[in-house]
Amino acid sequence: MTGHAVRLPRAGVLGFAALLKATPRVLRLPPDVLPPLSAILSALTGELGTTGFWQAVADTLEQWALGLVVAVAVAAGATVGVLIGSVPVLRRVTASTIEFLRPIPSVALVPLVVLLFGTPLGSALVLIVYAAFWQVLVQTLYGVGDVDPIAEQTARSYGLGRWARIRYVLWPTAQPYVVTGVRLAASVALILAITAELVIGSPGLGQQIAAAQSGGATALAYGLILVTGFFGLVVNVGARAVERRMLRWHVSVRGEAVT
Repeated sequence: MTGHAVRLPRAGVLGFAALLKATPRVLRLPPDVLPPLSAILSALTGELGTTGFWQAVADTLEQWALGLVVAVAVAAGATVGVLIGSVPVLRRVTASTIEFLRPIPSVALVPLVVLLFGTPLGSALVLIVYAAFWQVLVQTLYGVGDVDPIAEQTARSYGLGRWARIRYVLWPTAQPYVVTGVRLAASVALILAITAELVIGSPGLGQQIAAAQSGGATALAYGLILVTGFFGLVVNVGARAVERRMLRWHVSVRGEAVT
């Protein structure tokens, strides 16, 4: 299973590289639209030796980490989700508000956020926290709603109080959903960090991409886009590893190990 699981991602990367190499030739695209893969890699290799590139990487990762962890969007989303989901009255009262706010794209809030918070870093953090919060909150609500009514009634019949039922019945059911929400939030936070750098101009890889595009360095722009994709892959793989570790007791993770 392990060897098969490793070969599939490698095959996907090689297939994408082959597609990227063949597309300009097959479609006869000019280099300023889609440069050859060799030109993209050459421009990226040259950029790897500059301090500006690594500073941009550090800025992007800093915004991503601050937005996801320090700003406690994950913890806030999980806590609010458990609170709302475990109290039926709150669930009914907040349902329409949640369904109204959740679909609003974070990018649509850029003008308001810039007006209120001003600095590029502050505005970027607000957008990241907003997007990550909803991922965790909605998944937590799904998890709380999936609690087995029979288990809930059994806990009540044994005299367990509200907090004991949350700890021993609700949380074990909701935890896989919460962890999934955290994994989704990690990826969304990275997307919003790059987007904020592109749109607002906060320092990072997105700003470097915008500068390369406006300066006519098309190959470098594509190379930097590949770097952001690489970081997205790393974030997703890391989040899945944490998910498997935290849920090693869960039947789904044990099933993966057996398979």
